[in-house]
Amino acid sequence: MSRDPLSRGTDDTRRSGKLKLTTRNRAKVNGTRYRERDETRRVPDISRPARRIPVGLASSSVYPLSVPECFTVASHLGYDGVEIMVSMNAISQNAAAINELSHHYGLPVLSIHAPTLLVMQRVWGKDAWTKVARSAELAAEVGADTVVVHPPFRWQSDYAENFVSGVRSIAADTGVHIAVENMFPWRTGLREVMVYLPGWDPVGQDYDDVTLDFSHAATAGSDVLHMIESLGSRLRHIHLADGSGSLKDEHLAPGYGAQPVGHALELLAERGWHGSVVVEVNTRKTKSLVERDELLAHSLKFAREHMGHERAGERTQDNGSR
Repeated sequence: MSRDPLSRGTDDTRRSGKLKLTTRNRAKVNGTRYRERDETRRVPDISRPARRIPVGLASSSVYPLSVPECFTVASHLGYDGVEIMVSMNAISQNAAAINELSHHYGLPVLSIHAPTLLVMQRVWGKDAWTKVARSAELAAEVGADTVVVHPPFRWQSDYAENFVSGVRSIAADTGVHIAVENMFPWRTGLREVMVYLPGWDPVGQDYDDVTLDFSHAATAGSDVLHMIESLGSRLRHIHLADGSGSLKDEHLAPGYGAQPVGHALELLAERGWHGSVVVEVNTRKTKSLVERDELLAHSLKFAREHMGHERAGERTQDNGSR
């Protein structure tokens, strides 16, 4: 008799016959369900996609290198644009410098990532609203139509109280879409700690625009296909990555984890989705620039093939060493 995938747990839960379904367990189970669903679900028709969805490269994908390196790699590999993470790096905060790089490489800035991460609490001061507002202003100055923000931390109670209406107001003032990103519960073992307000899952929140990150979804145990259906037109932006459903936010290259990334991209392409896909993968463990570029070239090719672009990697050049 085969064991149900939900039957794993601690010795205590096995003996009691009950499973404490943690986020990690749910993520593993969803990975199994995705694979089973592959055998029966309808294959989207991407032979003639209604819109050519741009694929950008996030500057975080070349971390710890700088914004100029992101433009260089994106141009070399044939990406359609870039996403700039605002950080302590001076160029990431400088519209004139970014516009000069954009013009030089012929690549648009698709999006700006606000410095709302825990490790960037001191970028542009401590006030969270200043970070969001300045990110939106920067996006408008460099021609990006989207700003990615994380939801507030629980200890940012004043910021969190008016977060939904506040981001809507800044978006209206700047003409930039502020897309709140899905996150995940922090946890140790079987214990989950909810650190975000109004929550880590944006689906049930009253946001106008949302960013879907596949790695965050894997860590949270979220069903990304359900998220896409539930968000509808509110889905503005994609962070393309993958995850195995582990305790860590892995940001694997697409196809290297358990998420139904390819099918999700096919659905979006079939519908003529209006947003951008940005590759945000962890390349810090690659052993050379060549290996890093191969990983990023794979991610670009994966996205284009699953979105029905007429020639997969049509702007991709020979991926030689640099």
